[in-house]
Amino acid sequence: MEQIKIIGIKELDDSEVGTVNRLAKEYYGKIQRAIKNITSLVIHVKSYEKTGNRKKYSVSLKVVAPTRTFDSKAADWELAKALHLAFNKVERMIEHRFHD
Repeated sequence: MEQIKIIGIKELDDSEVGTVNRLAKEYYGKIQRAIKNITSLVIHVKSYEKTGNRKKYSVSLKVVAPTRTFDSKAADWELAKALHLAFNKVERMIEHRFHD
């Protein structure tokens, strides 16, 4: 995972870290197949404490390719859902950009 950088992982617990790592590896492979020569993937995870037992998560993604940078943001009460939303936005941007 040398080309995947995750920021804000210290404020997450072990199960959340596992979720982030698993989804980052999964989507990195998909993005790499679409772009061919991806330079880096930066994931910034931030959690917001609310009154009660739930946390809201904000995820920012930055995919750097040699010719273009793709940015995406998403927020949700579930970490996995926020990650999926952000990665899906980036995938749509890539498909739109490289559509033949």
